[in-house]
Formats: sequence, structure tokens, C-alpha cells
Amino acid sequence: MEGIAGRKSGLTWAVQLSVVALVLLWVLPTLGLFISSFRTADQISASGWWKAPFPTEQNMVLRAAGPEAQRQEGDKYVIEGDLFTDGKTGKVSAWGISSKAYDIYKPGEVAELRKGGTITVDAAGHYRLERDTPFEGRRGQRIFVTATTPPEFTLDNYRTVLFSGRGSDNMGRAFLSTLTVTIPATIIPILIAAFAAYALAWMEFPGRALLIAVIVGLLVVPLQLALIPLLKFHNQIGIGKGYLGVWLAHTGFGLPLAIYLLRNYMVGLPRDIIENARVDGATDFQIFTRIVLPLSFPALASFAIFQFLWTWNDLLVAKVFLIDATGDTTVMTNQIVELLGTRGGNWEILATAAFVSISVPLAVFFLMQKYLVRGLLAGSVK
Repeated sequence: MEGIAGRKSGLTWAVQLSVVALVLLWVLPTLGLFISSFRTADQISASGWWKAPFPTEQNMVLRAAGPEAQRQEGDKYVIEGDLFTDGKTGKVSAWGISSKAYDIYKPGEVAELRKGGTITVDAAGHYRLERDTPFEGRRGQRIFVTATTPPEFTLDNYRTVLFSGRGSDNMGRAFLSTLTVTIPATIIPILIAAFAAYALAWMEFPGRALLIAVIVGLLVVPLQLALIPLLKFHNQIGIGKGYLGVWLAHTGFGLPLAIYLLRNYMVGLPRDIIENARVDGATDFQIFTRIVLPLSFPALASFAIFQFLWTWNDLLVAKVFLIDATGDTTVMTNQIVELLGTRGGNWEILATAAFVSISVPLAVFFLMQKYLVRGLLAGSVK
């Protein structure tokens, strides 16, 4: 009965459910990072991103106005104000004046201050301090509040990440540096690999099979083996610790895959087209530029996606070949590592920086995903 038209087998349902599970496994963390990038530090510390659209209860340490805000009412000195400022709102469920007993008072109850006087806080966050003698000191009274606050989203995280800070805190500069590294490191290997792939696919010369075998062998060589020797060579010729060095490093590490991928695609092109062009007097360069390149666009786009994602998300090669103490050429992956060190508790800044880092690869992937599968399957079917 499973083979009857209109009915799906159990295996088909299992495959579809597995695909849905994999999609959710990748989408949910990205969605959580996106939502967290718009939340405040208090909201992130109080609840998970899945609770962002709902009111949350959180513990906050707020401070009343200082002695400069006091006024005299009869024989009393009074300081009044609101704990929730800058348009923020909340409903206080408990409060206190000590970190050891931060929720012992209900809204409207009166607490005795250690230095004399009283304080009360209502449910809306309005406080009132009274004392027989003038208030003294430099700072206002700390108030520990347990309150339910409405959902809050802000663009301040993106302003901080992209448009403020210097050196290790400036993600906007790192964004431009990453583009400076990624775009040439994607274009250069494509140009070189396209010429090499055409030669290996359609030009007859001694040692061609050996070259193909060497390229396949280079695919399994880990790049970590070549980092230090290549850095020493770059330093000897004067291109180390700069953009040119990192471009050439990414080009060298990406060429084996590029040549292998493009060669497999070009060798599968119809032979009649190439032979007819040669009969008509076309040179190899004309065949390459006017016939092979336009027909090989899916493979070129497929490799461009791989190379772009690899160079954009790279940290190791950038650490080795793009060392910069001033932060002018720091890439985004290294910038996030720096933020982890300097802003380890600012999760809203880290979430925003991480989402800015992945937004460009996501856009590139979704715009060119239709070419990815076509390029990957190049040469697999005759």
C-alpha cells in the first residue's frame, strides 16, 4: 500500500521530519542571536530570548537621587523621585535596601535607614526618603528592586558596536577590514583557478594527470602545517603582517579546492562546443572567455560562496598574517574575541557583534544558494 499514488512511505516522512529538525537546529540559534542583539543587558540577564515578547520579572539595583536633590518640608528633609527613568516602566513586587535582604518589603511599606530616616517605594517605582536632619554624602541610597518590566528593544547596541569605541571596541572599523580581506581573497583565487582548471580540462600537455593528482592530494593537507613556513617567507620578502600577505595566504589555501571544483565542472561541458569553436579558428583564450566562463558560472558561484564564507569567518589566518597592535586592520572574528576579553559581561554587545559578523555571510548564502548545489554536483553525473 505504501507504493500507491498519493500515499507517502514512512521513509519519506522520516526524511522530511529530519530535514525540518535540521533546519530548526540551525535557524533557532540565529534567531535567538538576532533577538538578543536588540535587548538590553537587564532583559538578557533576566530571561531567555524566547521570552523577549513577554513581561519579565528581574532583580535590579537602582539608586535614589543624591543629597543635592533634597528639599525641606516643615521640619523634615525629603528626597523624592522615580526609580524608572528615561521612559522605562515597571511594576515593583518587592524591594529592599540591603543586598542580603533585597525583597523583604512590599510596595508601600516603610523601611528604616541605617543612618536615620525612612524610605518607602510604591508599586510604580516612586520613592520617598524622609529625615529629621539634612542628608549627607556624595551618592544616593541604593534600592534593590524586584519588578516586572515590559518587553524592551533598543538600537543602542548597534550604535555602540558600529559607531562608537576605538581600537578593540570599534566593530565598524573591523567590518571594513574584514571586507578588505574577504573580497580580494575571494576574487584572486577564482581568477587563477579558472585559468588553471581550463588548462587541466581542455588543453593537452605533458604531466597533466600528475598535476591533477597533486591538486587532489593538496586537498587533504591541513593549512596549519604551512602557516609558520609561509609567514617566515612573507617576512623575508617584506609582505608579512599586512593585507597583501593575508590575500596571498587565503589564495594559496583556497586554490586546490577551486581548481578541483572548476576542473570537474569544465570537463563535463559538451566537447562538441569546444571542438566546433576550434574548427572556426577560435583561440584557447577566446574559447575560455566566450564559451567556458559563461557556461561555468554555477561552479564559479559555488566556489565563491565557499571562499567568501571561509575568509569572512577566518580567525587563524588573520591572527598569523594580519597582526596589528593599533586595531586598524583587525577583522571581525578577532574583534569578537577581544570583546569577550574586555566586555565579558556585556552579553548584549557580544550578541550584536556576533550577529553583525554573520549577517553578511547569511545574505551571500541566500542570494547565491541556487548555484551552490549545482556547483557541488559538477562532474558527478555523465
